[in-house]
Amino acid sequence: MAPRIVARHLSHPRGHFGRLIGFLMNRHNARMNAFAVKQLSLRPDDHVLEIGFGGGATLPALIAGAKFVVGVDRSADVVGWAKSKYARAIAEGRAEFHEGHVETLPFESASFGKVCTVNTVYFWKSLETGFAEIRRVLVQGGRVAVGFLPKDRMARMNMPADIFTLCAAEDVVAALKTCGFGDIRVEQPQPDTPWNVIIASC
Repeated sequence: MAPRIVARHLSHPRGHFGRLIGFLMNRHNARMNAFAVKQLSLRPDDHVLEIGFGGGATLPALIAGAKFVVGVDRSADVVGWAKSKYARAIAEGRAEFHEGHVETLPFESASFGKVCTVNTVYFWKSLETGFAEIRRVLVQGGRVAVGFLPKDRMARMNMPADIFTLCAAEDVVAALKTCGFGDIRVEQPQPDTPWNVIIASC
């Protein structure tokens, strides 16, 4: 089984060790993050929400490609790091960072055109509750990109079951459909890529 301290910091990064874990995960998941951002097809007028931005791997591309980017993460430390690193973008009105949870997003309905979340679904209390909230904050016709390692691959890592909830692509697709999403696609850059990015529209 993976060390519990590592699993806890993957779920909720804190302090110097959490920052180190975030750095390592940014390197390890660079291709998944880049592919997820690509699936959003960013436009200069987009308002984008990233849920669980962790180490911040996708933030440079999101901020460069969209008009306004908001990040929400349940770790206060992660939010603090992002506010410091992206102080200029915040001052220019191009970015905001908030502490929060996918189940109760602290935003008005129809606030965003696109939502991105990578390697977070393992920590949600409920896929349906999370996607219902994402659907609420998206405008009609908005798009979500969800990147994750599916159950059969994640199971090999022996993550603690009380921290990680494993899900198959079929589970995510079913939850998206239940919450009113359509045009759902499961994408991989190559057939043998171990991870998925699922794209859906509302």
